[in-house]
Amino acid sequence: MSDSFPVPPIPMPDVMLLAAGLGTRMRPITFEKPKALIEVAGKPLIDHAIDAALAEGCTRFVVNAHHKAEMIAAHFARLESALPDLAFAVSPEKDRLLDTGGGLRKALPLLGSDPVLALNTDTFWLPGEDTPIARMQARFGAGDADVVLLCVAPDEASGFRKGADYFMDETGRLTKTHGRPMVYAGAALISRELAATGPNVPFSLYRHFETARESKRLWGVTIAAQWFHVGDRQALERTEQDIGALV
Repeated sequence: MSDSFPVPPIPMPDVMLLAAGLGTRMRPITFEKPKALIEVAGKPLIDHAIDAALAEGCTRFVVNAHHKAEMIAAHFARLESALPDLAFAVSPEKDRLLDTGGGLRKALPLLGSDPVLALNTDTFWLPGEDTPIARMQARFGAGDADVVLLCVAPDEASGFRKGADYFMDETGRLTKTHGRPMVYAGAALISRELAATGPNVPFSLYRHFETARESKRLWGVTIAAQWFHVGDRQALERTEQDIGALV
């Protein structure tokens, strides 16, 4: 007789899809459509992010929208019609862009989980290659984190052209001083309490990351799959080629 017990499944967080940016580096494409709806390998960028989260059991999605917001809303309406077992909602930013931190705070009433998962819509991984969200949720569940970031080593960050954001020590804690250099891979699990804070002006999620780091409650999980960052037209072309080589 086994003395082990089945581990209950980890509940998946609600997902905040960050899609309100102007997409200036994708012009002239973004004169006609928001960056999140640019197609990569036959699918809008935002759908790649949704599919990666769906593959791990996420079922509730909120998107913020500003540039071409009506196109984002129409796309979510189509998804809601096609996938009635899932929940989709739009958090409009009509008057001004709130940046990533401000956008998440505004959308919190539409997000029910604690923590919540913020996903960039210009970064993604292909479903089935890894389960990073589950590992992020498990790391958060240890009780000593306010933020868990998905990370990728700089030499594996396709389409990314700047240096490391943080360093990861041997335990997985993220610092500014020691450990392996890591790039923030566009997925952040954030406590509701922290997500609800911030100034009454647009602000970045980086504010929350730094608050967690300063209190030694910022942790990282390294993705074990090919990761794509589609930040500009060159990266768009390269990602198309890379995905084509994989399928």
